Amino acid sequence: MPNKSKPAGKLISFEGSEGSGKSTQIARLAAHLQKIGREVVATREPGGTEIGEQIRNIIVHNSRGDEMCPETELLLFTAARAQVVREVIAPALQRGAVVLSDRYLDSSTVYQGIARNLAPGPVSEINQFAVGNVMPDLTIVIDVPTEVSLARIRQRASDLPDRMERENISFYTKVREGYLLLAKQWPGRVVVLDGTLTPDQLDQLVWAAVEPRLA
Repeated sequence: MPNKSKPAGKLISFEGSEGSGKSTQIARLAAHLQKIGREVVATREPGGTEIGEQIRNIIVHNSRGDEMCPETELLLFTAARAQVVREVIAPALQRGAVVLSDRYLDSSTVYQGIARNLAPGPVSEINQFAVGNVMPDLTIVIDVPTEVSLARIRQRASDLPDRMERENISFYTKVREGYLLLAKQWPGRVVVLDGTLTPDQLDQLVWAAVEPRLA
C-alpha cells in the first residue's frame, strides 16, 4: 500500500497594532485546526524560546528601554526571530505542523522600518538573514483604527503598559499605515481583516482565509 502523504507544514503569522485582538484569534484558529486533526504550534515574537523570552524582557521591560535606539531594537527583535525560527518554527514545519506566530518579520518592516524611520534596505536584509527561507504562507493583519488600539491598551487589566504600548498616537498611526501598505505590496500573502468586528465574526473570516491554504 502507498504511504499516506504527510500534510505540508504551514506558517501563518498574525500582525496588527497593539490591542488588535491577535491573541484571541490565534487561540480560536488553533482550536479549529486541532479539531481537524492538525498539529498546531503557537509562538510569539519576540519570544517563543528561552533565549527569545530573555530578549523580549530587554526590549519591553528594561528600565533603560526608553534610551534604546531604533537600530538596537531592530537587531534585538531579529535576534529573537532567528532563534525561534531555528529552534521552533522550522522543525515544526518539517513535521507538517501548522505554526501560528503572533508577529513575524513584517513587524520589523513596519515598527522599526516605517514607524522608527529606519532605511528599508537594511531592515529587509537583516530580516532575511534572520529567517532564511522560512516565510509565512499567510499573514493575517487585524486592522483597527489607531484610536481603538490605544483605547484597548488602556482598558487592559492592571498590567503596566510596556515600552511599545507607551508609544504615542503618531507612532501607532504610522504602524497602521505601514501594515496597510504591506498588504498592497504582498496581496497574495497578506490579508487584512477588520478588527472592529466581533470576535465571532472575525473568527469566521480568519478561518475562511486559512482553510483554502491547508491543502
